[in-house]
Amino acid sequence: MTLARVWKKFARLCTHGIGAGALGLVVVAGLSAAPAHADGYWSEVQKRGTLRCASAISPPYVMKDLKTGEYGGAYLDLCKQFAEVLKVKVEFVDTTWDNIVAGLQAGKWDMSPALNRTPARALVINYSGIAGYDEMNFAYLLASEKTKNPAADLSTFDVPGMRIGVMSGSAQDHKVTERFKKAQIVRLPDANGLNLALLSGRVDVAGADSTTNLLLQTANSEKVGLLEAHPALMKQGISFGLPPQLTYHDIQVLNIFLEEKVSLGAVDASLKHWSEVYLAGAK
Repeated sequence: MTLARVWKKFARLCTHGIGAGALGLVVVAGLSAAPAHADGYWSEVQKRGTLRCASAISPPYVMKDLKTGEYGGAYLDLCKQFAEVLKVKVEFVDTTWDNIVAGLQAGKWDMSPALNRTPARALVINYSGIAGYDEMNFAYLLASEKTKNPAADLSTFDVPGMRIGVMSGSAQDHKVTERFKKAQIVRLPDANGLNLALLSGRVDVAGADSTTNLLLQTANSEKVGLLEAHPALMKQGISFGLPPQLTYHDIQVLNIFLEEKVSLGAVDASLKHWSEVYLAGAK
């Protein structure tokens, strides 16, 4: 699969149909009646001088070069740019999808980038407006007899002895847990661990964000196949998770920033760039 095809499919999944007004109309879950601080949350971030962004790996949204330790990814670009709006430095904090919500509640970071919107999460944290959309698909090894001729209804994957890998605590983890009753579910900390588990044969199938899996398949086209579930297992908005104490005013500051980035195509351009970076590094 060519990069052009990757990006064409990705663009359809992520921001198709999102108008400039969509962010402004989104209903923010769990708004507090009173601010945590008299000057507002972002004022406290400005006093601290650092915007802390959680970094749970899932290319092309959130990435980290294992050799240099340098962070990248489209949603980390947004973190950097929002830090510039606040006139503070940005700090990326390593975490996993298992801990990314709890860290917001505990005050370990100020933003959780690329967080799927779910009702369960919205009960305990705030969300920004939608910056994109996420579906999921299933990557599998073409040479494996266990995954030969997979069925779109996922019935051939939900059998005893089949190992379904997911990123632990991710939205995909929850959907796979609901759907699969016979297969073994293997939970990995992040996308890097999940990809390695599939390529090494530790798991038979990797259930992940459609774009993350599409990049894996494109980089390993002779080894990895993709299955699109029918009917789709999930389609959710992607936002920034925010601490539960943020006021409506605080959230609107971020939403107005995101609204322009989405409408100008900056998010799409950044996602395309980091997809290219990922594929170049996979060669």
